[in-house]
Amino acid sequence: MWDFSIGQSLAIMARTWPFIVLRMVVYFGITLAYIVAMGAGAGVGYGVGHIATDPEGPVSFAVWGGIAGFGVVSVAVYWIREYILYIVKAGHIAVMVHLIDGREIPGGQNQISYAREVVTERFTEASVLYVLDQLVKGVIRTITGLIGGIAAFLPIPGLDGLVRFLNTIVRMSLTYVDEIILGYNIRIGSNSPWQSARQGVVLYAQNGSTMIKNAVWLSLVVWVVSLFIFLFMLAPAGAILYFMPGEMGGWAFVLAIVFAWAFKSALIEPFAVASLMQVYFKVIEGQVPNPEWDRKLEEASSKFRELKEKAFGSGEASRWDGSAKNV
Repeated sequence: MWDFSIGQSLAIMARTWPFIVLRMVVYFGITLAYIVAMGAGAGVGYGVGHIATDPEGPVSFAVWGGIAGFGVVSVAVYWIREYILYIVKAGHIAVMVHLIDGREIPGGQNQISYAREVVTERFTEASVLYVLDQLVKGVIRTITGLIGGIAAFLPIPGLDGLVRFLNTIVRMSLTYVDEIILGYNIRIGSNSPWQSARQGVVLYAQNGSTMIKNAVWLSLVVWVVSLFIFLFMLAPAGAILYFMPGEMGGWAFVLAIVFAWAFKSALIEPFAVASLMQVYFKVIEGQVPNPEWDRKLEEASSKFRELKEKAFGSGEASRWDGSAKNV
């Protein structure tokens, strides 16, 4: 069914425990910030609501205060997203790549410092990595259309509605592809991030069917586990909201989603990335980027054209003509 080893992925997670702990601190810290901000907002709103003449004023103001608190934290998370990618995700991917290749990595807290050095060598600034990440995400959406999505696996006439639904699932399954390309960038030890990303995307495209098959299977597992976590988190989320002022029971649903997101980001996501990197590195072994796919992507994707322009602008593209052997 799939081409990755669950045992190897779990072993990688165990050996990179400092990053698992770091991820838990970061993502559950964000969850705590949501709880505190919603509680504070609801408290302020509840107090202000007593000034209103409407009997429902305190409750209504408490709800709007909770919404305001939720919005403030969401904006803060949006602004620090590139630093989370640079410090947490990229560093974790760096040590995962080394483990997949059988290379030794430091243990304990030294592992985080070591990974930071590796990432800094490849990407001098967080903003560079973030822009690169966004461009790759844009290109991946185009690849799905070029290879025909799930229609490539179900060439049966009269199933247009089913194919459209399954293609939606395929698109949702590509959440981690940008991180796989980041892993490729780190693996080949490139100091040319734009060009390496271009090469990695082309290699992904020419092996799209294999990669998407594994991504879909993995996504189904991730979604099922995330659903169970969400249902499990409804009870503690409701208990927390019970102590907040006003009637905020409806927010238990939202808070449970935040809890599930934190678990997914801290524990499930690294498992998925480790699994897909196994498949990607195995399937591209000995391959070279196909110039025909490079041409197709350039014609179909504005993000890929932008990626090439940045590679040419930095002088990187001249070092690859589409036929250099992958390393």
